[in-house]
Amino acid sequence: MARTTEMRLIELMALKQDISTVIEYLGRKGNFQFQTKLQSGDSKNSKAPQNIDREFFDNLQQTRIFLNVGDRTDNASDCRIPSDEDRTEAGKLLAAVDELKNRVTAVTSEAKRVEEAYKEALAFSNLKASYSELEHLSFLSLRIGRIDSKLFEALKDAVGERAVIVPLGDDNSRILAASSKKGRFALDTELKKFDFVNMEIPQDFKGIPDDVLESLKKQKQEFAGKVDEINKERGNFAETHREKLLALLGSFSIGMQIQNVESRLESTELVYRLTGWLPARDCPTAMKDLDQLTEGRIAIREYLPSEVPSVINGKEQVPVQLHHRKLVGSFERMIFSYGAPVYGTIDPTPFVALFFTVLFGIMFGDAGQGLVILIVGILLEKNILKIGGYNKSAPVFMAVGVSSMIMGLLEGEFFATESVLEPFSYWVTGLFGNPHAPIIKLMPSASNTKTMFIMFGIAVGIGFIINSIGLVINIINKFTQRKIGGALFGKTGLAGACFFWYVIAMVVRMAAFHHTIALYDWIIIGVTLFCAAFGEPFERLLDGERPVVENGIGSMVISGFVELIEVVSTYLSNTVSFLRVGAFALAHAVLGYIILTMTKMSGPVGGIFVMI
Repeated sequence: MARTTEMRLIELMALKQDISTVIEYLGRKGNFQFQTKLQSGDSKNSKAPQNIDREFFDNLQQTRIFLNVGDRTDNASDCRIPSDEDRTEAGKLLAAVDELKNRVTAVTSEAKRVEEAYKEALAFSNLKASYSELEHLSFLSLRIGRIDSKLFEALKDAVGERAVIVPLGDDNSRILAASSKKGRFALDTELKKFDFVNMEIPQDFKGIPDDVLESLKKQKQEFAGKVDEINKERGNFAETHREKLLALLGSFSIGMQIQNVESRLESTELVYRLTGWLPARDCPTAMKDLDQLTEGRIAIREYLPSEVPSVINGKEQVPVQLHHRKLVGSFERMIFSYGAPVYGTIDPTPFVALFFTVLFGIMFGDAGQGLVILIVGILLEKNILKIGGYNKSAPVFMAVGVSSMIMGLLEGEFFATESVLEPFSYWVTGLFGNPHAPIIKLMPSASNTKTMFIMFGIAVGIGFIINSIGLVINIINKFTQRKIGGALFGKTGLAGACFFWYVIAMVVRMAAFHHTIALYDWIIIGVTLFCAAFGEPFERLLDGERPVVENGIGSMVISGFVELIEVVSTYLSNTVSFLRVGAFALAHAVLGYIILTMTKMSGPVGGIFVMI
């Protein structure tokens, strides 16, 4: 029977010159888990070496952003730890980018300055009277300055009729505000709220000569061309160095992570020590590869989990790995969503994969809808359709799609209609006798309810099998963990399982063979139920826990009666709940019948809309 992957604790002692190679190898294999959390950076010596590769990586990231190059989308599996040659190339690339960045900054800054000068000159080009003449008007108070152009309309609304706001230029960033001498203080208050910046205007200023405006406009156009040229040069540089930049990013990404791990390992001046868990099947290969990589300069020790003190005393849990092929492995997410199995126990994933697929097909049996689900699974598998993390579950979609199609063929349903698959049903049934359609008729009728009850019986039977497998797995796991008491007593132990199985067997005998309940039936049910409900003291006794009666006799009796009710209700509900599976199948059949009836009533055109 499948169990979790067998693990080994590996202790490695590597020289300083080899530690980076060792860590890179373990990282690429992806099957090594550190035994304990690495030391934090604060706990290490303050003289720990600086992570040079991280500095290179950060600078290269800034370069990528500056050159507008898209980031890597893969996991850099084709990259290697950076060499001295890589660091030299990275240094040259960063130097070239810095020189280009300085030129871009200089050109864009100068272009912005010229553009601002042109806009400011253009704003005052129509001022023909001298500023001193306007300023000395006895009834007016003037303010000239800059605001955010987005706030222009808000400023006009704020001052209302108390002042006049006149834009200078086309972008509303420079304004002239005029109010009466009496209202100048209120005007200044409002202007301050809108971050108004006053501009110093010469007293004899009368406007900008046309030749000066033309010269500034020409300079603005020249610098706009220079900006386009430098941006084009930056684009060409990015295209030329794109592959090299991304390759260096991948290498230094690996390098900085390795240096980060190195800085947090136990070490002396020359030797590093690291311990971690590795699947037992991978240990021989890993030992051989590491010995070759380091040319024999590494010491390796291998321990069984039963030889590790922290595992023995319960302070450490052995990591769990499940080893499956692609189809069953795609169901692992369902298992881990409820919690990881305990190390050394039976792996429930194959059972979940089987019964989930079967139950889905029973509940949603439709060849057309199953075909759609199958196609979606294929598209997800081929990455033609990408939906977050659902691509990893593509085999699940394909499995349930096939299951739904098979059940749909048996029930004769294709997108809730039976007429499409009638020829197939006649052909299949004709091979075994009298042709009829569908192969299995689920739609109940007043004259024939046998099929309906058979479906309910099949659903309950599948539920019995699922519950029984769960009980057997739990009992075996308890024995594996040396919890003999838990394996024999309790609701999910052997006592509870025997109660459940005997009651089901008795019900079957009563229904099929008209069995009458005898005294021995009550004795067996009573003994197994007592051991299941009042089994806690026996569990503690066999498992070596003391005291056997933890909270006194009274508490034991009360909890026993409560547990008795829970045992009966749990097994009853867990069995009867599978009637819902049959109900889903019947509901699907009834829904198909309703759709077919409405399609016939709606005519050819209306029937199409009903089907949709």
